Amino acid sequence: MATSLGSNTYNRQNWEDSDFPILCQTCLGENPYIRMTKEKFGKECKICARPFTVFRWCPGVRMRFKKTEVCQTCSKMKNVCQTCLLDLEYGLPIQVRDTGLSVKDEVPRSDVNKEYYTQNMEREIANSDGTRPVGLLGKAPSSSDMLLKLARTTPYYKRNRPHICSFWVKGECKRGEECPYRHEKPTDPDDPLADQNIKDRYYGINDPVADKLLKRASTMPRLDVPEDKSITTLYIGGLGENVTDSELRNHFYQFGEIRTITIVQRQQCAFIQFATRQAAETAAEKSFNKLIINGRRLNVKWGRSQAARGKEKDGVTESGIHLEPVPGLPGALPPPPVSDEDASTNYFNLPPTTSPAVMNLGLPPPPGVAMPPPPGFGPPMFHTMDPMAPSMPPPMGMRPPGQVHYPSQDPQRMGAHASRHGGP
Repeated sequence: MATSLGSNTYNRQNWEDSDFPILCQTCLGENPYIRMTKEKFGKECKICARPFTVFRWCPGVRMRFKKTEVCQTCSKMKNVCQTCLLDLEYGLPIQVRDTGLSVKDEVPRSDVNKEYYTQNMEREIANSDGTRPVGLLGKAPSSSDMLLKLARTTPYYKRNRPHICSFWVKGECKRGEECPYRHEKPTDPDDPLADQNIKDRYYGINDPVADKLLKRASTMPRLDVPEDKSITTLYIGGLGENVTDSELRNHFYQFGEIRTITIVQRQQCAFIQFATRQAAETAAEKSFNKLIINGRRLNVKWGRSQAARGKEKDGVTESGIHLEPVPGLPGALPPPPVSDEDASTNYFNLPPTTSPAVMNLGLPPPPGVAMPPPPGFGPPMFHTMDPMAPSMPPPMGMRPPGQVHYPSQDPQRMGAHASRHGGP
């Protein structure tokens, strides 16, 4: 075997010795200062069975220790992390990446063919600069719409959590909070994600995580182009507080001339209006569900025209949503009459009555004639039946001028003397 320390000098020359592993950001952890142990020729690679240098470290607090699983040659052939075997660029399984890029890289599995294939790939890696993938992956297109939609924008550190404590599941764990394992209920054993194999993930076959992601990609929403050709505005949502006008312009100017960019900071969104409809359609197609600025995935939608905002017809909005009528509100007013003959005073849909009320509006009286007091403010309009009762004085408007100047001179006032007014 390749791990033999005997007289097979050729195999010992092919053993791998490295100074630092090839890791993704999730496996490396969020702490830039970590302690990492290095064991030269510590284990054999789980793919090519050659001894390689094993690195072991803890990615963070309350996380499990992780170590490299495959050699760097196998990692460079597939451009994957040495620990989780996920793609270094998209963070996706190999099966999903090869499906999105239409790559079918069949690595041999027999011992002899595998060793010959590995030697050829090492020669190709030595002749390259080491920054680009080799083999069929290096000849594949650089990007894919499906991969950009499924790719993670931030590291998923939840993947570094400890395993579930089997003693706690049986109720026999006596460590309590000092237990380095998780005290949680295990997942369903029938769940396909509970059965993962590192070799199946590397070869891109029978990977349950890849199957789940491919099903999600087939059911992802699409952005339909509006029928109104006058709409050239795109809605960008989820901006956050750090995205600026220049960053949006630097991304969208490649699709065509931009007329205006309006950022609504309170709603954390922006409206980008293009000069032509073709530029807006290209920007929507290239940016929908794959626009990432400052590590944030932004939402891209089509804007609405000014005439269509809030437009409703028969209780149905422009988007096809039926609106129920609100109870208690009055009905719609009738339209104004077309001609004077069709004019009607029934503007509030009142039912007709047999004796319509007619309101007579009197003209103001001519100068010198006093107006009668309003109802309720003048003297009583009835006559008393008592013959001894004094007669009621005439209204002020009916009295001769100059007779009474002040209320105290009124002869009908109680306590007044007749001598003051020329009486006997």
